Amino acid sequence: MGLEAGQVKEWCVYILACSDGSLYTGCTNYLQARMKKHRSGKGAKYTRSRLPVELVYSVSCLNKSDALRLEARIKRRSRVQKLALVT
Repeated sequence: MGLEAGQVKEWCVYILACSDGSLYTGCTNYLQARMKKHRSGKGAKYTRSRLPVELVYSVSCLNKSDALRLEARIKRRSRVQKLALVT
């Protein structure tokens, strides 16, 4: 998957709202490509059975390490805390 002109790979953490009402948290260094995978059913196993998904939150991180730490912190939050984050 190559980058198109003007696109930058930067690490980010994102939250998806799934069709069953659940929330999926992930991190990537190329959000557009990752969203294409999720939406086409080729993303995470969790989201494949919960299509369609909608991006409801994303935040840029300085590097992979920061993104992974933030992802872990968000995943430890309760559903109520995650909903407060995305609204």
